[in-house]
Amino acid sequence: MTEALSRAERMRMPLAREVAKAVAIENGVCIRSIPMRVIDTETGKSQTVYLPCNATLESRCPACAKRNRHLRMAQCREGWHLESEPVAETDEPDNYQRYLLELRADFQVMREDAERAGQPTEDLDLGLAELDAEIRAAGTRGQVVRATAGKRKRSTRRRQDAPDLPRRKMANTTLGRVYTSPDGKRYRPSMFITLTLPSYGRVRDGAPVDPASYDYSRAARDALHFSKLVDRFVQNLRRVAGYDVQYFASVEPQKRLAPHLHMAIRGTLTRADIRAVVAATYHQVWWPSCDVVRFDGDNLPVWVERPQQSGGDQDKQTGDYVDPVSGEVLPTWEEALDRLGDDEDAEPLHVVRFGSQIDVQGVLAGTRDADQCIRYLSKYLTKSIGGTIESEDRRRRDHAARLVEALRYEPCSPMCPNWLRYGVQPKNARAGMSPGRCKGRAHKPEHLGYGGRRVLVSRKWSNKTLAEHGQDRRAWVLQVLGIADDRNRGDAHRYVWRRVPEGDPGLPPLDVRLLHLVAQRQRWRRHLVELQARAEGRPADTLSAIDGRPCGQL
Repeated sequence: MTEALSRAERMRMPLAREVAKAVAIENGVCIRSIPMRVIDTETGKSQTVYLPCNATLESRCPACAKRNRHLRMAQCREGWHLESEPVAETDEPDNYQRYLLELRADFQVMREDAERAGQPTEDLDLGLAELDAEIRAAGTRGQVVRATAGKRKRSTRRRQDAPDLPRRKMANTTLGRVYTSPDGKRYRPSMFITLTLPSYGRVRDGAPVDPASYDYSRAARDALHFSKLVDRFVQNLRRVAGYDVQYFASVEPQKRLAPHLHMAIRGTLTRADIRAVVAATYHQVWWPSCDVVRFDGDNLPVWVERPQQSGGDQDKQTGDYVDPVSGEVLPTWEEALDRLGDDEDAEPLHVVRFGSQIDVQGVLAGTRDADQCIRYLSKYLTKSIGGTIESEDRRRRDHAARLVEALRYEPCSPMCPNWLRYGVQPKNARAGMSPGRCKGRAHKPEHLGYGGRRVLVSRKWSNKTLAEHGQDRRAWVLQVLGIADDRNRGDAHRYVWRRVPEGDPGLPPLDVRLLHLVAQRQRWRRHLVELQARAEGRPADTLSAIDGRPCGQL
């Protein structure tokens, strides 16, 4: 009996590796660090360093997810209430960059001539791709894109059931209006907006009251195309505002698991204008019909390889899917769209709109409301949309399972294998596709139909990328520690970085690596706290945070 109890007690003891992970998380250390071997080509010496994985989800790495969340909060705070235009001065192109663009122009002309003459263009396409990569490596932003002929166009006439929007003259500014109070004080307020999707049925505590009457099909399609609706809202908002509206937005799940939008906007519009923009915003999905199932179960289209073509451009698609009974070749994605365009009575597959629930708040810089809104914007960034469901919440888990099933055969993109179910070949079809087995992000249970980006930031928000905000944070820490930043010493080519594979004889076990990083982090933190306390004339042992940030986040 004593031995049995002892064995049971030992089974309840936590594993040493799990304890090491818990300690690492508590100290803000990455638990999925990437081991890299850095070799000095001049001295021949090497050392192993551990780079953070930079995961954004808490389920993968809590420390990195929390660090990324704090960076997003800093990005939001820095760009929200600017008083001057965030103008970025770009460098003049150097001679090498000019040479590469001139060379690309020559290649482009040669390709166009070969295409007109019906000659093969594979080598020229490869050369253009290599040149584009070299142009980016030479320090240019953006991408040179070759214009494609015959671009499909659809009518831009607005729907009759959507109100028209006024178009105001655009001002060349990203700043909002300035208000002056009777005492002469100037204010430049901003806005915080929350937009939701419409109702699909009565909901209580995040789950449908009657699942049989809940419109899961519409909920699935709205989630799939929600990102396009947000893009259209921003376009309409800028037309009505009359200036280049800048925004920081996050897409988060409601309790009913539908995506909704929180958006911080620089400047203000009237609530009536915001409501008018929301009412007039919609997105039409002009895709082939997927309401009638043509192939299902064992009766699925069959892949047939095409004969090899000699000369000319090689098509990306090397075969076709055919009807398993008649052998008829299914229409390709482009052919299906052509048929849709030729049909004057065609209707869009789906129209997505916002719901009637709109929340608009005016916010001033430096107030508690501004800080609260920033925390609200980043509240769920470390969790997936499906990760907000508590394990004991059975009704919401069942609701999520029904939504996943409704999404199973919904096409999420032109390349989705689900198009085969409705008699259309997906764009760039390939062998092995099967309906209901799409690997797209939107079809994963943790995303619940939303496959877009969770954080949306306009280009002129803070005039910095997230990486640049991270560099600012690093520069602050190095400055406090009194360490020079040696990233721009000009000898970057002196070092060779190679990833150390798991199982390498020189790589310590994971728990040993974690404890090493914990000790390193604690040593840095103590030194940083001591320096900051000395600068402020306070004892180091009384300082638990620096600039309002917990030491574990440094």
